[in-house]
Amino acid sequence: MALPSTIYSITLDLSDVDRSVYETLDLKLAMHPSESPEYLVTRLLAFALEYTDGIEFPPGGLSSPDQPAVVVKDLTGKINAWIEVGTPDADRLHRAAKLAGRVAVYTHKDVRNYLAQLEGKRIHRAEEIAIHSFGRGFVEELASKLQRRMKLTLSVTERHLYLDLDGAQLATIVEERSPTAG
Repeated sequence: MALPSTIYSITLDLSDVDRSVYETLDLKLAMHPSESPEYLVTRLLAFALEYTDGIEFPPGGLSSPDQPAVVVKDLTGKINAWIEVGTPDADRLHRAAKLAGRVAVYTHKDVRNYLAQLEGKRIHRAEEIAIHSFGRGFVEELASKLQRRMKLTLSVTERHLYLDLDGAQLATIVEERSPTAG
């Protein structure tokens, strides 16, 4: 018998000065039994940092391997952005770049090791893929504070993230790289 997903209810006050996005989002995130808390919070951060009209967590989530962690679709259902979390392999990125107008990866793993894994691999429009990483320990600290019901305030200014979680303050810089730039 398969274990059920754990549901997290998160109220996110988002203030992204870089993109002029100011929203309060009530989110329900299902954490698949195979998903780590670090993966879940990275998925949440990716959603917040990519927030725009048409963004969603695809139905089926992690149990649907043909879907990204986060997707942005237009009103016709066309995929505008394919957003991965973790360390998707080169074949997955290649396929995503052919299906979507834009591809981004948010990783909670060592970005240097990940870029080394992608080096020399065939990836469609690799130079256009943005790989985002967070400062050392940021994702792990946020994951350690994960609760089933949470209220987060996230401010973004010049790619600096400032997070308030029930009075606990966390901060980091979001770094961006490309599979071709290492």
